[in-house]
Amino acid sequence: MTRLLAFLGLFALLSACTETLLDEPPEDLGAFRVRVAHVYTEKALKWPMSRAAEQSEWIEPMKTALEARLRRYDGPQEYDVAVTLEGFMLAPPGVPVLFNPKSVAVVNVFVYDVEKEEFLADKHQMEIFEDTTGESAIVGSGHSRTKEEQIAGLSLNIADAVEEWMAEQHKENGWFDLRAEAAE
Repeated sequence: MTRLLAFLGLFALLSACTETLLDEPPEDLGAFRVRVAHVYTEKALKWPMSRAAEQSEWIEPMKTALEARLRRYDGPQEYDVAVTLEGFMLAPPGVPVLFNPKSVAVVNVFVYDVEKEEFLADKHQMEIFEDTTGESAIVGSGHSRTKEEQIAGLSLNIADAVEEWMAEQHKENGWFDLRAEAAE
């Protein structure tokens, strides 16, 4: 009976492990079009226990993921989006099964309406965790992924979370609704 419960628990854990993909279907962002996507990492703090990583190592993966996600939208209204990396912890190798830390990053997001010359979001903070895969669930991502893979995975999750949050703001607060002058 114990083996059966352990197996079912492990199966549930592994089936819940899904990875964020770069080419997921677009969200509903109304009339949104990104003019500029900024990424800042200069102030990022490396948290205790983290693998060593320079702030500059985050710029290209974050920029690439953010551009890939936001350049898909071609609405008539321009917005600037900035993401600042505030802190990170890249999971070190742990003790398989007993201690499997997950990588995490904290970012601030800014959204600026170019035409209205005003911020829709002035520093919205998000905590982003890395995806768990079948392999990392058991041995931890510190064993199964390189530092570069962890940064790339977190960068994609950051872009995904920003896109989903912006879609939520569009739905709930009317961000990116088509303005009357843009409709003409």
